[in-house]
Amino acid sequence: MNNKKTINITGAVGKIGSALATGLVKKGHKVLLGDIDKSKLRKIKKKLNSKNVQTFQGDLTTKNNIDRFIKFGVKKFKNIHAAVNCSYPRSKKYGAKFEDLKEINLKNDLYYQLGSSIIFSQRIIKYFLRKKTGNLILISSIQGVQPPKFEHYKGSQYKGLYMGSPIEYSAIKSGIISITKYLSKYYRKKNIRINCVSPGGVRDSQHPKLFIKKYRQSCNSKGLLDGEDISKLIIFLLSEESKYITGQNLIIDDGWTL
Repeated sequence: MNNKKTINITGAVGKIGSALATGLVKKGHKVLLGDIDKSKLRKIKKKLNSKNVQTFQGDLTTKNNIDRFIKFGVKKFKNIHAAVNCSYPRSKKYGAKFEDLKEINLKNDLYYQLGSSIIFSQRIIKYFLRKKTGNLILISSIQGVQPPKFEHYKGSQYKGLYMGSPIEYSAIKSGIISITKYLSKYYRKKNIRINCVSPGGVRDSQHPKLFIKKYRQSCNSKGLLDGEDISKLIIFLLSEESKYITGQNLIIDDGWTL
């Protein structure tokens, strides 16, 4: 970015959020890291070791906490130029097979992931409207673009549990793409950019070798990505080089969707 900015990141201790924070701090920007995990927030702040880093611990699926998060950022850094919603909250029963899906868990997960993304967008855009400028980036997934490749999961378990891509995840991620386009058009000519990034699978040390092998066969070269791979695209969207990109869903998946 040409000018140093302040960026709020939710889900900041996750693979994408933490990699993004690292990349932004290296470029001299200020970051407010929000997450519910206090211990991991302390660790990442210690690792980054910069006066340009502040942390906020709280459940950022609620309106009041989101408002407090924004207010805290303004208090610490005087201004917020952009926000990236990397949060990935889930119920305790998230990820069940379609046949085993329970109403209460579906209700919770649809709000935690999709509903809270809408509320977060509402609250941060309210602030951007007062400042007459802003940049919001939401995180979707390749599963919001096309159906899972179910054959990749056959024969694999994740941490001893059923491994698959739940139907509610596809519904949520396709919904995030839709609200990105909706909000971008709704706030047209308000000097607020709203975009979405849809990553492919993100590497996890717990991924079974069989799954990794099958997944990679559908890709161009690397297969599962690292958080840093995705953070580079987000940093581009936060920069002035992308100032005419708005309302878009940018896919980064090493060719998985081809």
